[in-house]
Amino acid sequence: MSPHVDVSPTADRIGRTLLAVCAIATLGAFAQGIQLIADASDDDLITQAWRTFAYLVFAGLWGMLAWAPRQQRGMWEMLFVHKIAITVFALAVIDKPTAVQHVIIDGTVVVATAVAYVLCRGWYT
Repeated sequence: MSPHVDVSPTADRIGRTLLAVCAIATLGAFAQGIQLIADASDDDLITQAWRTFAYLVFAGLWGMLAWAPRQQRGMWEMLFVHKIAITVFALAVIDKPTAVQHVIIDGTVVVATAVAYVLCRGWYT
């Protein structure tokens, strides 16, 4: 358990709400992924399933951070590493299909998570 940290209740509530929105949005991506699994070719089926089920993991990570933002060691960092990496990769291959979509979506959750990190004092984990 982390030591007592002086966090504005309003800032904490806003940060947790941002994290909850990221979790809920990711559940939306999971729902969309179910259709992608149903439409996937045999060659792409496992990849689509892996990707879709990973949305549940990310929704869970954001949900756990929303619940206890200063008690989840390493979780902020795992989210940042993955979401920044995919955003940078999408920027590097911006001419590929869906790259712009990933830059917008993953870039948005990076910003939302970073704002929540500051508001919730996430570094006190």
